[in-house]
Amino acid sequence: MAPTLYMIITSPPVRSVLMCAKAIGVDLKSVNVDLFVGDHHKPEFLKMNPQHTVPVLDDDGFILTDSHAIMSYLVSKYGKDKSLYPTDLQQRALVDHRLHFDSSILFARGLIVSWSVLFEGAKEIPQKLLDQLFEAIHMVEKFLQKTKYVAGDHVTIADFSFVTSITSWAPYLPVPLKEFPKITAWLKKMKELPYYSENQIGLDQFLQMVKTRIQNEPGLNKKCINVTT
Repeated sequence: MAPTLYMIITSPPVRSVLMCAKAIGVDLKSVNVDLFVGDHHKPEFLKMNPQHTVPVLDDDGFILTDSHAIMSYLVSKYGKDKSLYPTDLQQRALVDHRLHFDSSILFARGLIVSWSVLFEGAKEIPQKLLDQLFEAIHMVEKFLQKTKYVAGDHVTIADFSFVTSITSWAPYLPVPLKEFPKITAWLKKMKELPYYSENQIGLDQFLQMVKTRIQNEPGLNKKCINVTT
């Protein structure tokens, strides 16, 4: 039986898991969880995941939450090529660092900004939050000064997390991503991967949601939001 992924396609962490599954050739059964109507707060979902977040993986009764943990699990169990999550201790430690960086800094800082725009009706984004997100992008640029990909010289699951986060948070940056040459070169390589479409489909929908929110809220401070980035 194929593992089941509880998801919403616009979620960056969900898209990273979809990229990972496609890369290792695992078919996932998908169940949509509509955050906008509160599916994630329904009792049956909270029983699986008290954190009420997506994605959630159900692999024959084994429940796992958090995209980073899900990807490492999928590669470890189903991946014939372990390079996406290396078994070498030092290489894996670097991947783990980048995953933790995404969950605690890169994704987290962008989520605070985007959540306030999409779910909380924010009229203005505090400059401090925008500065913190911009700082996180600068850190990624520095990571890529040393390696071709975010955790080494080949693609790993850390790249899946970074690419979904960065492409989703780009509209909230004061400058376009092309101002970061290392990130730009890395993004070009990522977009050439045969499974990158798993990010693009949901990303297009996500950016449209942001654009619609901006258009429908005349009072929103738009000076740092650019959906054409």
